[in-house]
Amino acid sequence: MKNNPEISSAEWLALNQFLYEVKQIDAACVSVYYPYGKGQQTISLLQDTKRKEPFEKIESEIEKRITKLKENPSSAGKFTKTICIFGWIKNGKVHTKEIGTSKKLPYVYMVSKKPYIKPFRDILKTNYDVLLVTLDQKSARIQKFHGSKIIQEARLRIDLRGRHRKGGQSQGRFLRARQTKIHVFFKKVANKVRNLDSNSELILLGGVGPAKTEFYDVLDSELAKKCRFVQNLNFSTGINDVYKKIIHHLYIHRRKHVTGIIAQYEELVKNGLTAKRNDVIYKALESGAVDTLIVSADYHINSQFTKIMKMLEIAKNTSCKIEFAASPKIIEKLKIHDSVLAILRYRIK
Repeated sequence: MKNNPEISSAEWLALNQFLYEVKQIDAACVSVYYPYGKGQQTISLLQDTKRKEPFEKIESEIEKRITKLKENPSSAGKFTKTICIFGWIKNGKVHTKEIGTSKKLPYVYMVSKKPYIKPFRDILKTNYDVLLVTLDQKSARIQKFHGSKIIQEARLRIDLRGRHRKGGQSQGRFLRARQTKIHVFFKKVANKVRNLDSNSELILLGGVGPAKTEFYDVLDSELAKKCRFVQNLNFSTGINDVYKKIIHHLYIHRRKHVTGIIAQYEELVKNGLTAKRNDVIYKALESGAVDTLIVSADYHINSQFTKIMKMLEIAKNTSCKIEFAASPKIIEKLKIHDSVLAILRYRIK
């Protein structure tokens, strides 16, 4: 798999809206992701896997949707690489929702208490909040994004003279007073950012002139470590360009997140808190000993496909975290073409 090219802002918006609707589903759900063109294989998989009667009814409807989508796939992007279908029962009737995406997502087929949307979250980061701070030396706009939605917004402003007028205080005293006023203003903005921050994943700073670097200097260490500087962002930047900048920084953040998980795995190998044999990990999952399951996003092309799919379902229905590795370098480095890796909660025999 190639390194993830960033998703277009139009597709990002469409998928965000779709996921917002899917997250309203409050019922046990069958979630199916499959590569476009692999519809018949997916139907065979659904037919070969035996479930309880309600889920068999859902899967029957999903099979019908797959057949119809073979010729006319719905897609949020220009080209369809993955079809995603969710099925559930409400008021005794089977409902389905589907969408196609230009992104290559992992093959998924599982039954869980809620729709399984982790692969979408990985490419969209819709499960996290992002604060966008746009400012100059006399005004600031703070916007809190959850996915593509602005869920909170605040604006602050001060009156600030740009030039020293003749008479009165000296030029030097005027400039010191002006800088003090700016500093106090930035402190107020920082307090507002802190109040809106809560659990945001990133704080993006933009604006013209030196304001963003001056503002960064007044932030405490907790906020500062979340900050990223955004180029060519000001109060008049169009919303589509804003989305593009958010997407760009979320992709960088996602790559760093996965790299951190891999580094954690490599460190814990020394302490016996990892596993890399599928049969060992399967048993560890069943006993609740797995903290994080690391899976190649291309796992469906190998002979362990069916077993790994079952492992994903067990992981989803416990408190185990699932991380998909898409980078070819990471997949090759950890040799996870035909298996999964696990970070354990405790040593197992």
